[in-house]
Amino acid sequence: MPARLPPLNAVRAFVAAARRQSFTRAAAELHVTHSAVSRQIKGLEAHLGVALFERRVRQVTLTAEGQRFYAEAAAGLAQIGAAALALMARAPSRAVRISVRPSFAVRWLIPRLPAFVEQYPGIEPQIVTSTELPADVPEGFDVAIRRGLEGWPRAIEVRPFLEDEVRVVGAPSLFRMLPVDAPRGLAAHVLLSARTRRQDWDDWKRQFGIARLKPAGRLQFDHLHLVLQAAIDGLGVAMGPTSLVAHDLAFGRLQSPLPEMRMPLPRYYYGLAPGAAPEAAFFAEWLENARRADPLPLGGPAPASAAH
Repeated sequence: MPARLPPLNAVRAFVAAARRQSFTRAAAELHVTHSAVSRQIKGLEAHLGVALFERRVRQVTLTAEGQRFYAEAAAGLAQIGAAALALMARAPSRAVRISVRPSFAVRWLIPRLPAFVEQYPGIEPQIVTSTELPADVPEGFDVAIRRGLEGWPRAIEVRPFLEDEVRVVGAPSLFRMLPVDAPRGLAAHVLLSARTRRQDWDDWKRQFGIARLKPAGRLQFDHLHLVLQAAIDGLGVAMGPTSLVAHDLAFGRLQSPLPEMRMPLPRYYYGLAPGAAPEAAFFAEWLENARRADPLPLGGPAPASAAH
């Protein structure tokens, strides 16, 4: 017999609470009461026979079972939303083409797109990944998001988006085996890097006066999201932009062993192309709301140097 599915409304409440790490903020997102979210999640836990959250005073955190269910359930809701959009093809002009780099698409944009789809069910977000500068993107776009001000066409009004910084990250299990309490601890690790950001480790070491530190080895990948997945899987230690690892840090998939040793990065900007589809304005408004509702855990400016 097929498995009995849990109530969809309860799954939606759980995903919102897991993403926000708060029943109160989930209730505001879903336009229901705090008690309604709590009842839905209790019912879901009873259905599944496991605790999904650890409830503390004014705070909830996912259990290990909750983390596993969130990873699958969030993706499932996104797939349902995509299927609904596919059935709404009778209005094909209701689409917005979004040009982003692959790693930003995988690590920041796609996990948040279900919220856009829910808020604007008649608009299809079409993600076009490219490593080109906005002026060189051949496919064309309505909205582009890039780090820095280089390579934007003059006709585009560029708007500031996310501030960012880079930090040392790796799997908690790796740091339990090979602790990194000071920069010299990195000598026992393999350093992971992306072909598109191969200079990050050298820049970071120079900033903190440890340019001569030699690692146990190096591994390079084509894109940053592959580097971060390799770090989650324990293959080595990575330089992780906070914008792209914030959720992994929050859910314990990654750990930052030297939290004060952060290097600022150029911020992200976005721009709407001249003649962009009207839907682009709705996406830009959603971007601004997403930035305000989900701030990065930057924790203040990084120190210029460190004595270790």
